[in-house]
Amino acid sequence: MSTSVDEDRDWRALPRVGRATMKDVAALAGVGVKTVSRVVNGERYVSEETRTAVERAIVQLRFQRNTGAASLRHGSSATIGLIVEDIAEPFQSNFARAVEGLAIANGTLLFTASSSDNIDREREMALSLIARRVDGLIVIPSPFDHGFLQPELAAGLPIVFADRPPLGLVADSVTSDNRGGARAAVTHLIEQGCRRVVYIGDGEDIYTGAERLAGYRDALADADIPLDSDLVFLGHPDSARSEAALRTSFTGATQPTGLFTGNTLNTIATLRTAAYAEFLPAHVAFDDFELADLMARPLTVVAQDPAEMGRRAAGLLFDRLENGPGPHETVTLPTRLILRDSSRTAR
Repeated sequence: MSTSVDEDRDWRALPRVGRATMKDVAALAGVGVKTVSRVVNGERYVSEETRTAVERAIVQLRFQRNTGAASLRHGSSATIGLIVEDIAEPFQSNFARAVEGLAIANGTLLFTASSSDNIDREREMALSLIARRVDGLIVIPSPFDHGFLQPELAAGLPIVFADRPPLGLVADSVTSDNRGGARAAVTHLIEQGCRRVVYIGDGEDIYTGAERLAGYRDALADADIPLDSDLVFLGHPDSARSEAALRTSFTGATQPTGLFTGNTLNTIATLRTAAYAEFLPAHVAFDDFELADLMARPLTVVAQDPAEMGRRAAGLLFDRLENGPGPHETVTLPTRLILRDSSRTAR
């Protein structure tokens, strides 16, 4: 059975009257109707090639799942809410696009709001969306207590958290393997000869910051390298802070040879410093970003997959809407170490 769209096929010539159906999508993509259903519902066990073929057919046929009758039967609004920290941030915009794609395929309208990492605004946005009777919520949460959503969960509203699990309640979540990714990054630097690795990242009060710091520590322990707290700098991303961290570390009596930055904002803040250009340590960053591979010294990164995270979070939400509540799920997506020139040779 073919798993890709025939680029030469004229989809407009398909024998179809009115709005496209899953059968039309299946015929154009060369797959079965059940496969189309799996893609539409964001289910796993579909190859990337097949998913791409089905999504292309959905776009070409302008397919939308007919949820009108179900909405009338169940009193749903055919809308869902998405709350992110900052829709302009590349990771979160890619995540949001994936959620939106699955919402469109399910005939559902998506309302998106940004919390600016402010718990009061996040609470206001969440309760406002709930007041507008959205059928479910997807949240990239701020690092604060989300117990205020417990009554909504208890009342049956599906809520899926992404990138970080919630604090103060138990709910479905989709995250990346932050600890394993950081461990792989620092292990790679150690294998390149870096036994003293500076870490610049978020504070431990943030889930991803705590997990990545734990991965840093794991890699040192694996190599029987004592943790040197003087090489660890945690806090809000800022070039002045990164400049001070590098100068403090690299002008000491025992200079480090490696650098691990814990997220895109900390990486960019560090790349902008004069100290970075002066010392040029072997460097691995957590999170890939646009142009990282086109730098004068292409940057080795731990890559997440925000689009897959968005698909899995939305798929889990639509599964809850379709099949009702059940034991909460915790999905952890793998990360990938992409080797480039910045880490190949330790100084």
